[in-house]
Amino acid sequence: MTVKERLEALRKLMEEKNIDVYVVPTADFHQSEYVGEHFKARKFITGFSGSAGTAVITKTEARLWTDGRYFIQAAKQLEGTTVELMKMGEPGVPELTAYIKDVLKEGETLGFDGRVVSVGEGQEYANIAAKKGASVNYHEDLIDAIWSDRPALSEEPAFDLDVKYAGETVESKLTRIREKMKEAGANTHVMTTLDDICWTMNIRGNDIDFFPMVLTYAIVTMDAVELYIDERKLDDALKAKLAADGVNFHPYNDIYEDVKKFDESAVVMVDPGKLNYAIFNNIPENVATVEERNPAILMKAIKNPVEIENIRKAQIKDSVAHVRFMKWLKENVGKMKITEMSASDKLDEFRAEMGGFIRPSFEPISSFGEHAAIVHYTSSPETDVELKEGALYLTDTGAGFYEGSTDVTRTYALGEIPQIMKDHFTLVAISNLQLGNAKFLEGSSGMVLDILARKPFWDRDINFNHGTGHGVGYLLNIHEGPAGFRWKYRPGETEPLAAGMILTDEPGIYIEGSHGIRLENELLTTKGTLNEYGQFMYFEAITLVPMDLDAINPDMMTSEEKQLLNNYHAKVYEVIAPYLNEEEKVWLEKYTRAI
Repeated sequence: MTVKERLEALRKLMEEKNIDVYVVPTADFHQSEYVGEHFKARKFITGFSGSAGTAVITKTEARLWTDGRYFIQAAKQLEGTTVELMKMGEPGVPELTAYIKDVLKEGETLGFDGRVVSVGEGQEYANIAAKKGASVNYHEDLIDAIWSDRPALSEEPAFDLDVKYAGETVESKLTRIREKMKEAGANTHVMTTLDDICWTMNIRGNDIDFFPMVLTYAIVTMDAVELYIDERKLDDALKAKLAADGVNFHPYNDIYEDVKKFDESAVVMVDPGKLNYAIFNNIPENVATVEERNPAILMKAIKNPVEIENIRKAQIKDSVAHVRFMKWLKENVGKMKITEMSASDKLDEFRAEMGGFIRPSFEPISSFGEHAAIVHYTSSPETDVELKEGALYLTDTGAGFYEGSTDVTRTYALGEIPQIMKDHFTLVAISNLQLGNAKFLEGSSGMVLDILARKPFWDRDINFNHGTGHGVGYLLNIHEGPAGFRWKYRPGETEPLAAGMILTDEPGIYIEGSHGIRLENELLTTKGTLNEYGQFMYFEAITLVPMDLDAINPDMMTSEEKQLLNNYHAKVYEVIAPYLNEEEKVWLEKYTRAI
């Protein structure tokens, strides 16, 4: 079926079910940012394949809200579908909830699948409906009814993440979580977010492409954990190990009935932004609930010493692979056929040679020329183009090593490039270096520091339409809260920066129809001087890959900015050169030379 035909079938079903407005978000039952094939309902009904977006379908209209990362991609993918693109944050574009308030009429019904909507979102929809004299139906998965060849739920096996990688036992993590439950006055904690559960249980899996997580729910009490999972994913050794930590196993979907059995002695801690609306509404009305952020969110964001040491090793492995890839690319472009997809595959070959490589840590962005102006472009056999001299090539990829996940972006000049591209590249490099050089007092958030990256852009009356950086999970989500760099407030991303947090630093510039540039390092938040003014903090760049000097315009840089680049390149050479052969060392020395 075409998107038009799917919308027609959906509207027919909406009429049968007496649903007038239907919301289709980008989510699974666990509020994951990236979802498995089974859960890509919004892609099915709109044709838009990006990782973020919400569709609203009425009897006469279909609209899709997405953010600045996807404006170009969404516009192309929605052509001819009758789905209208709503560019979030742009002047004149109503917010999604404002649109629902406008189109939902008295006596009508607002529908959504309560399993893929968070408590907070569901309550907001319910409030809108109540004020309009309308009703809510959250029991219907209408997409499932028209998606005849919907992919099945994953049955991939889970695996144990040994404490030599995790750095902390399950017992210790549960003890810390239970302490937070006591502080909140709760004795039961319902967890549905996959990264929080996998982190707590020290397990990983294969249920979402690129993200090694397991489809599971958990109920933590003061003396046990009820784990809802397809037991076929667990071998006997892993089941025994979890059982020793008080874990009991239940079929995956049984949680929806089991929460109905909570008695009046239960005080349930829930995170409205993470728990799904259907589970929350199944908790009996006479059971007390306490709204608190999942304790694991902050715990896993602050990496322990073992994780930090492992992540350093992973970054060195990935940096060596990138250096070898950069050398290979520059020496072979124009001499052999290299495409976006083959270049990405070659980088992963270099990674695999480093040992301990599990898989890419997210879907690779490998974009040449004008494709790089699409912030989250994904190359496909239909769009795969050959890399040629005279333009820029952007690679935003990551590796999942047992020692941790990486997220690195570099943009390379292929041959001689136009001056405007060099100027734009230099601007992005200055922005990256300025943020990476920040010194700040403990208690600062990423919103305070984002101006360091934006100022070089704003001074020139330009901007980049995405966040400057995000936290990085340890073999979990590559985008990990609760801290990040962005100038606009976004709930859940303004946690004060703490020692042990790892965040990306990735400004960019995107010229539609011409080129795109992004440079991304991972930064380790570190304690500096402690004095009468407080605890000072700074960042350590743990990504060690040259910024392409072939694309730098030194005349644009101040002496301080040149020194920042020179200092960074000196560290790249010092750390990475010992892992290279003599020919590679000579090449790296050229691309880390002082300017």
